[in-house]
Amino acid sequence: MNNEVYQAFSAKKFIGIIPARYGSTRFPGKPIADICGKTVIRRVYEQASLALDTVVVATDDDRIYDAVEAFRGKVVMTRSDHKCGTDRCLEAYLAITTPTWRAQNDTDTVIINIQGDEPFIQPEQIEALMACFKNPDTQIATLVKPFTDKDSREDIENPNSPKVDWDRTTGEARMFSRKPIPENGPYYKHIGIYAYRADVLAQITSLPQSPLEIAERLEQLRWLENGYHIHVAVTDTQTIGIDTPEDLEKAIVFYRNS
Repeated sequence: MNNEVYQAFSAKKFIGIIPARYGSTRFPGKPIADICGKTVIRRVYEQASLALDTVVVATDDDRIYDAVEAFRGKVVMTRSDHKCGTDRCLEAYLAITTPTWRAQNDTDTVIINIQGDEPFIQPEQIEALMACFKNPDTQIATLVKPFTDKDSREDIENPNSPKVDWDRTTGEARMFSRKPIPENGPYYKHIGIYAYRADVLAQITSLPQSPLEIAERLEQLRWLENGYHIHVAVTDTQTIGIDTPEDLEKAIVFYRNS
């Protein structure tokens, strides 16, 4: 563990929360799909636990709940009407830690929202987000990966892979889009893992949807439009997110070859 990450650890309490729904449109039941003997959600949980002392799955489905309990993971049931993982993270955080009034004033706890379909997330990627909170003014952090020469134009233009335009001086995101931005590059892929200060999480979940968010179907644009700052951490590590059954097959091949 490098010194920068250690200092971030010493200043904050970090909690990893993995939102997990059963009813995905493109791949129902993917959290409990099997990758070489372990469920997707178990692989995400075990990877996150390499970087975090506290990891909790937040679900609204008994099948996922039971699957997590079966491998002795920590899991909480949440409401089924959440529109996004961020809202589910807040409910789970409140359930396991503190009353709402305290969360609204808690600047010392950071909640890390780890996608339940990223079974190959690496501890150093989570630690890169944690290091962003060495700066006490950091409100939200997220992860990006540069596109390389190995990526095709089709990869860059894929609307299912949001892109990020960010300021290299401040380290903050300027814009997220499903289209290639900035117009002439360089292009950075958004890795959908977030870290939020607890007080900021309580605030952003109460915001109404914004015009840009609705147009792009990206919740983080709501935060930018309301004046919140999103710090960017960069990773060069390749992972495979699972959105479809075809992605699961790729993940199985990836695991066997890694």
